[in-house]
Amino acid sequence: MSTREVRPTDQAPEGATHPNAKPVLSFTARRRGKAPRHLVDLDLAERKEAVAAVGIPAFRADQLSRHYFEHMLGDTAQMTDLPASLRPKLGEELFPKLLTEITAQHADKGQTIKTLWELFDGARVESVLMRYPHRTTLCLSSQAGCGMACPFCATGQMGLTRNLSTGEMVEQVRVARLACARGDIGDGPTHLTNVVFMGMGEPLANWRHLVGTLHRLVRDVPEGFGMSARNITVSTVGLVPAIDKLSGLGIPVTLAVSLHAPDDDLRDDLIPINSRWKVGELLDAARRYFMATGRRVSIEYALIRDMNDQPWRAQLLADELNKRGRTWAHVNPIPLNPTPGSIWTASTQSAQDEFVDTLRRAGISTTIRDTRGSDIDGACGQLATAVEKVSSSRKKRPVPVHIERRSENE
Repeated sequence: MSTREVRPTDQAPEGATHPNAKPVLSFTARRRGKAPRHLVDLDLAERKEAVAAVGIPAFRADQLSRHYFEHMLGDTAQMTDLPASLRPKLGEELFPKLLTEITAQHADKGQTIKTLWELFDGARVESVLMRYPHRTTLCLSSQAGCGMACPFCATGQMGLTRNLSTGEMVEQVRVARLACARGDIGDGPTHLTNVVFMGMGEPLANWRHLVGTLHRLVRDVPEGFGMSARNITVSTVGLVPAIDKLSGLGIPVTLAVSLHAPDDDLRDDLIPINSRWKVGELLDAARRYFMATGRRVSIEYALIRDMNDQPWRAQLLADELNKRGRTWAHVNPIPLNPTPGSIWTASTQSAQDEFVDTLRRAGISTTIRDTRGSDIDGACGQLATAVEKVSSSRKKRPVPVHIERRSENE
């Protein structure tokens, strides 16, 4: 077995534009533009006020909400039980277009669709819709870009453009639900069962709009989609104070901690936020989340060849989890999408197997993450980066195109 150990500092960050680039942690957005107000930015009482403010009876707010959350309609022209004279005004006031599709990639025999969206100000984000035998999951973005600067993440090297509004996040869910209902993914219609905040951005760094989005997801029609909190996952690289706030929110979603290293020596370089909150502090906060909600925490661990996949690190991870109690955490080792010629590449199968076996022998519940999109720009930020490179080389905006690419191994 290889004894070579590579470090995050051995190579420029993934997607860096020059060889001496260094990760730069940032919470400051480059843009301050605010997305247009949308119906779902408002709670039900605020929707009634907004409707009444334009001279339309307040009861129409309930009607509009049911069209959106129950029938997945985002255009008042399609709401045919509304008086035709009211539709343009309501559309202008409460249904601005928040997402415009730039391109979509299909993979896994049509079971995965990754979409690049353009927002009102030209910022771009990605979402991924994935169909499995017993569930269909949307991975959505919470920010345009990301300020966490993790060197193996293409999004992290974009920097933070801005936070997404509640409306922009909820719209990703609505269009995914509509795609499922139409049968756009896989074989025939399905139902969106799960939502994971694991796309572009650090969700807990966009706290106010994250909370608004969670309320819209879990509250019943007409206030929201009526999803189960158990089927919603919020990820974080380790914003400890925000984890504690999430504990007290009263919406028991699954917390996913993007750990990727059990020791501060490596994690300081691999996850820059570790300079503020160390591994021990993060795992303590994750344990508090479990105690407050009863929801088992997912520990996300991207296996990177010769960097963090050593058996001793698996044992250290197991020890750190076990000393805080048993059965409170579940580890998800994630095979990294391979990047040829880079240090940011997937572990060997033998290293992956030994890592998993070490955890399981220590009594840690462990499941290898089912990766999707390895035959397309599957990792977060890769599609946006690829399209931007094409755009720059052509000196003009890309023509929207649908790309169908299927895995030969499926």
